[in-house]
Parts: sequence; structure tokens; C-alpha cells
Amino acid sequence: MRKWPMACHLALFVAIIAVALLVPRTAGEPWPVCGDDFGTFTPQSRYYANLMRINATLPSNASASPDLSATAVDVGAVPEQVSALALCRGDVGASSCLSCLTQAFANLANLCGNTKAATIYYDRCTLSYSSVHFLSDGDDPRQIPAYTVNNHAGNVTSEPDRYNRLVAALVNATADYAAYNSTRRFASGEADFNRQFPKVYSMAQCTPDLSPARCRSCLAKIVSQEIWTYKDTIGGRTMAVRCAFRVETARFLNGTTLVRLPGPSGSPAPAPAANVTPPAVAASGLETKYKVPRLVLVILLPILAAINLVVCFCVWRRRRPATKAKQTNAKYYAEAEDVDSADSMLMDISILRAATGDFAESNKLGEGGFGAVYKGVLPDGSEIAVKRLSKSSTQGVEALKNELALVAKLRHKNLVTLVGVCLEEHEKLLVYEFVPNRSLDLILLDTEKREKLEWEKRYKIINGMARGLQYLHEDSQLKVVHRDLKTSNILLDANMNPKISDFGLARIFGRDQTQAVTNRVVGTYGYMAPEYMMRGNYSVKSDAFSFGVMVLEIVTGRKNNDLYSSPQSLDLLTTIWDRWTDGTVMEMVDPTMSGDASASDVRKCIHVALLCVQGDPADRPVMSAVVMMLGSETVSLRVPSRPAFFTRNGGAQSVAASDDSTASVTVPTVEQDRS
Repeated sequence: MRKWPMACHLALFVAIIAVALLVPRTAGEPWPVCGDDFGTFTPQSRYYANLMRINATLPSNASASPDLSATAVDVGAVPEQVSALALCRGDVGASSCLSCLTQAFANLANLCGNTKAATIYYDRCTLSYSSVHFLSDGDDPRQIPAYTVNNHAGNVTSEPDRYNRLVAALVNATADYAAYNSTRRFASGEADFNRQFPKVYSMAQCTPDLSPARCRSCLAKIVSQEIWTYKDTIGGRTMAVRCAFRVETARFLNGTTLVRLPGPSGSPAPAPAANVTPPAVAASGLETKYKVPRLVLVILLPILAAINLVVCFCVWRRRRPATKAKQTNAKYYAEAEDVDSADSMLMDISILRAATGDFAESNKLGEGGFGAVYKGVLPDGSEIAVKRLSKSSTQGVEALKNELALVAKLRHKNLVTLVGVCLEEHEKLLVYEFVPNRSLDLILLDTEKREKLEWEKRYKIINGMARGLQYLHEDSQLKVVHRDLKTSNILLDANMNPKISDFGLARIFGRDQTQAVTNRVVGTYGYMAPEYMMRGNYSVKSDAFSFGVMVLEIVTGRKNNDLYSSPQSLDLLTTIWDRWTDGTVMEMVDPTMSGDASASDVRKCIHVALLCVQGDPADRPVMSAVVMMLGSETVSLRVPSRPAFFTRNGGAQSVAASDDSTASVTVPTVEQDRS
């Protein structure tokens, strides 16, 4: 018997859940939604192993993120693949976020058993996972069913019409602010009402990966579906996986209110109103005279009709090829998302000229083959770094678009934050957060600065780089291979936290994709993995190779390229391996390093680095394993094999390059860059 496509099962599941959720909930938290139609797993299954792997990293990644959000998709094929999303309320602290998500993972097993799809809502956080990949850019976030919880402890009896109008206006204004005025996609609001309830408070939030338009669309959908249940009540909340809103007559958020609206006519003197776009859902929607049973029928009948259409569509759909249509739609949505990201970050060139002193030489931070980087100060006092691509830059418009599209979607404390972009007056400018301690290579090359880089800071940098790469490879919404990791692309903030930068050469992988091939190898000698340099093959394992080289440079204070200064010199990997095998590797540790260096930690870092630079990519660990090895005292490390060597003399691996030179090599292959 022919099986129905997964999309049909998903559509039916969403429709059934939507009908079930029309009745408002009143029970206390947590509020679980269990996807029984997606099947179950056993503790011995691959699905369970993948889920536990995500469980080990997702709460900490979300709590460490500036926007308190993280996603993860474990590599694997449906139905064993796990997609997961974690989001904390925008006003909670990191520790509160971590404890909430940790509790959510623990409670889901009790509340939903072993179902392969489950969502749990708390006051402070949301956690959702599924065997269906629901995190891709092409997915419509509005399809996720909303879960409404109302407060029935009391009703607004004195002025219900005024109250209902005020709630609708406040919800829409807060939703507008969250979508269009906040990069974190979070907003809080308040409005004046009457003596019985002096204030009405609101909150709107989306997952920060959504574009402004998609965030507002998600909020509009759940507001239009659920706000009727707020009629005459003193508060409630509607929660979906990708967006949520809440209204209360008592303060429930921490921090400063972002949106303040005046009350309806006849209310006390208003506070200044926020500058938000016009509401997308009319306030009059609350003034309907229908009673609840009739309104339920009005909503239910179209949904049942929609279910019937979905079933018919699925029957028709499975009779025709869908691959080409899916690829076209995916491309359309990806391009639309890129446009949304770019439009929301466009900056006026006059502002950047003023911020940098018209790109004054005194504000130049550095220069490379792509152009120069300038320090600037915006009118609000925030410091920025402006990457100005030269007209002859090897990083052209395509690389610029690539970097913009990637960095705008990636948010992690160990990745540089993109502030904006400018494409005016024939200029190509990317605007980043200013990172005061510049790049790691400038410290490693400077004897005086390197002396101040004690072991504790070096260990912190190594761990931060590993966590940033784990996010790129495994935990972000996208699966990204950087392809140009080197110490000059590791920036250090005021607290010496590393931030991976320069995504012009990065490539996005499909979740089931393990490698790609290019006929044009672009990177930096000394950091490129051998399979990439010689055959054009690249993957997350080629990034792991570059990470291993950087770790050895941090520990020894030497650049891998420095050892190419004479034809007879051995590269750093060869030297470290020789010392490792004869037991004298600790003699390679940077002699200028100050502070108390733990011999066991130093040796562990060298050991992990040697595992990362092994010749066979299959032997190199993934970055989540690297993070675990670096952070654990009990994990036993396997014995590394001989690393890939880069000797200058003889053999197919012979290269010649100046220090930190960027190579552009054409490899003998007929395959194009397929990433």
C-alpha cells in the first residue's frame, strides 16, 4: 500500500491540533503539546541518541546567546532526524533561561512519553522538537498551532468595550515593535486604562531567525485566531513555537517597557507613544457581538473544510513529481529571506562617513586583499567596524551577498555580530560590532602582547572558537562550513572572548550533506585541509583541520606559515608530531606565556589539535566532540594518527606561499562548486 507523504501527515496533524486548541486553557504551567501522530521512539533507538545529543547542548547554547534562542538539527535521515528549537522570554536572565530549558527537556519525557514530536511551553521558555525538519527558511511559521491560556480569576466588568479596544491596539502595537523595531524580535508594552486596572501590559516575541515580515505575519496569524478569547478577561497568553503574545492587567515582565500607548478616550493622560507601524489587525475585531458557541462554529467550519482540501491536495500531490517544485519554492523563499535580511539592515552612507571621519586614515584598523576596515562611532555612541571593499577586491559582490546573508542569520556570542550594510555611491560596506582587541594573529605575532596572553586567556579562546564552530556546524538553523578559518579571522572582544569573522567564503550545507567539491580552492596556506587544497573537497572536517592548526599556534606562539621561511624547514604540524611521539611536546609550549599553565590542560589541547589535523577527514572529530573533550576531565582521548604534512619539498602536497597569503588554486576536477 502506498504511504502518504510526510507533508500530508504534518498538515493533518496541524489541522487537528488547531481544532483541539480552540478552547482556551486555564491550567498552570507547563503546557505540553504532544505529537502522537508522528510515532514514538525507544531508548535504544537512533532518534533517542540524537535527542540526547541535542539535550546536552541546546539549553546552554540558548542561554549563552544574546537573544536567548538556539536551534539544532541532528544529522540523519527522517524518521531518526531530530529538529529542535529553544527560546526563552526576552526579559529573563541567562541562568533563568538555562534552568527553564533544562527542566523542559526533563519534563517532556514525563508529559509526552516517547513521542517523536513534542512542544512544551513555560512562562519563561519554549522547547520544541520533532522528527520533521520544521526550522528551514521555506517553512511558514504560521502553520505551527497556537496554544492559548486565559486568566479567569476576574473579568473587566466596568468598561468592557473600552478595554477590548485597548487590548487589540496594544497587542498590535507591541507586535509591530517586536517585528520591525527589535533585532531580538521581542517587545514589551503598556497602556493606561482606568482606576480598577490602571495599566494593561503586553508582550510579543518571535524566534529571532525570522525576518521582520515573517515575524509580523506569524503574530498576525495567532492574534487574529485567538484574540477573541481575551474578550472581557483580565489577561492571557497565546503561544506558538515561532511566536507568542501576552496581555495582563498586572506587570509580569522585567526591564524597561518598549511600547507605551495612551488609553482609550476618557482615560488618564497618556504616556508618549512608541513610533510603530499601523496595526495589522483591526482593534474592532474584539467588538463582535457573537456569543462564543456561534463563534466557535464560525471558526471550526472553515478549518474542517480546509482539512478536506488538504486531504484532496495530498492525494493529488503524490501522483506527480514534486522535486522540481520544492527546489523552486526553497530557492524563492531563501531569496526572499535574504532580501528581508538585507532591507532590515540597510544603513545610510552619510551616517557611515560621519562615523568614520569620511574613512580617515587615522581610523583605519587594518587592510587586506578585500579592502580596509575602519573604526567608527554612531550617533548613539556605539562603536562599529566598517569593512570597505575596494573596487579591485577579490571579495566581490557575490561574496559580499554571501557574507551578509549568512551573518544576518547567525547569532552566537562567539561569532562577530553584523550591524548593517550599505551599497550606496558605488560603495560596498559591511558594518560590524567593534571588537577592541582586534584579531588573534596580531597578538601572536607581537612578542610583548603575547607575553600578556596567559594560559587562562588562551584556553578561553580555544574553547570559544570550538563553541562558535559547533554552532556553525551543528546547532544553528543553517549548517555552515567557514572555509577560511585562521587566526586573523578570530577577533577578540574586551574580555578576550573570541569571535569568528569573515564569512565571505563560507558555504551552507544541507542537513544530510557531508561534503562538497569546488574547482576553485580559495583559502590560506597553512590552514587549508589537504583534501581541500589538493582535490577541492571541503566539509565540516576541513574546518576542524583549520581549528587544530590554530590551537597549535595558540599553544606554541608560532604561526604554521612561519616555518615555510626556508626550503629545509618543517611545518608546525610535523614539528609537533615529532615532539609528541618522542615525549617532548611540552618543550614546544610558548616560553613567553605568563600565568600558571596546567600541564594537563596544555597537553589535552595539543592532543585534541592533533586529532583535528589528521590526514583522513573521517578520523577528525566533529566540533561537539571537541567541545566535550576540552571541557571534560574524564573523557579519554583516542590516540591520534600522523597528521597531514605540508613540507615544501617534493610530493603532491608541496606548496609555496608567503606568510598568511591567500591562495587561489584551480584543482583538476570537472565538478563545479555545488554548495
